[in-house]
Amino acid sequence: MVDLSVEIAGIRMKNPVMVASGTFGFGLEYAQLFDLSRLGAIVTKALTVEPWPGNPPPRIWETPAGLLNAIGLQNPGVEVFADEILPELKKFDIPVIANIAGFTKEEFAELASRLTGTGVSGLEVNISCPNVKAGGMVFGTVPELAAEVVEAVVSSTSLPVIVKLTPNVTDIVAVAKAVVEAGAHALSLINTLLGMAIDIHRKKPVLANVTGGLSGPAIRPVAVRAVWQVSQAVDVPVVGMGGICTGSDALEFILAGATAVAVGSANFYDPLSSVKVVEEIENYCIEHGVESLHELVGAAWKN
Repeated sequence: MVDLSVEIAGIRMKNPVMVASGTFGFGLEYAQLFDLSRLGAIVTKALTVEPWPGNPPPRIWETPAGLLNAIGLQNPGVEVFADEILPELKKFDIPVIANIAGFTKEEFAELASRLTGTGVSGLEVNISCPNVKAGGMVFGTVPELAAEVVEAVVSSTSLPVIVKLTPNVTDIVAVAKAVVEAGAHALSLINTLLGMAIDIHRKKPVLANVTGGLSGPAIRPVAVRAVWQVSQAVDVPVVGMGGICTGSDALEFILAGATAVAVGSANFYDPLSSVKVVEEIENYCIEHGVESLHELVGAAWKN
């Protein structure tokens, strides 16, 4: 037997495979397809204080080896999640991590406070949100702003706090260090890359929002590089994501320093992709005589 169990910020998981926020709904949508308890953890789609309609369509566009999305954080709000959705998720033997998104640091703090004691296992802080008090500047692009959000969240909850980093920065290590110093218990990276597509027949942007987040295999080399750099610069666990479709993809992130991984866009074309990744990681460990997954974390730079 291979020990695939990992721990992220005090959250114990039976295996290292999570699902990335925004690609798995709230989890219940996939429950009819497989037993959710086979995963390491579920990360919900982003939650805001009030119900949020998201962006107008079109808001998804397929690209070569990737996907552009501009969903715009559509969600029913934290109250509906806590009262109606979470009780159903808690029926499964799996940690539930709530992704939170605010447009001010006060909103982040409120979300953290309202989710404390509800039964979620931890929070994933989406600092790729625009700060309305700073003219729309994204929190996660400025280390000082990112740190302020994390301090506000940590001071408002007793839950483990995982901060999701945006790759749309000059120095992702600087942001990582800032949020860890501010109290982050773990990091997840990377969020989507900013991109766009143009319809050459209409001579207009494809997405109604003009730009969107690029995910999928096209961004995996960027994500692996980010995990490699950040995992060597901080002393908290890292969750790697960005284009993971197979166990081999996931193992790249683990060898680069990720303690856990998250499957994202692959869920759209193969709803069983996440559980297949679990099986493929286990098979790799058996074939290579690996007794515990911990032997592989960061092995590419530790050896």
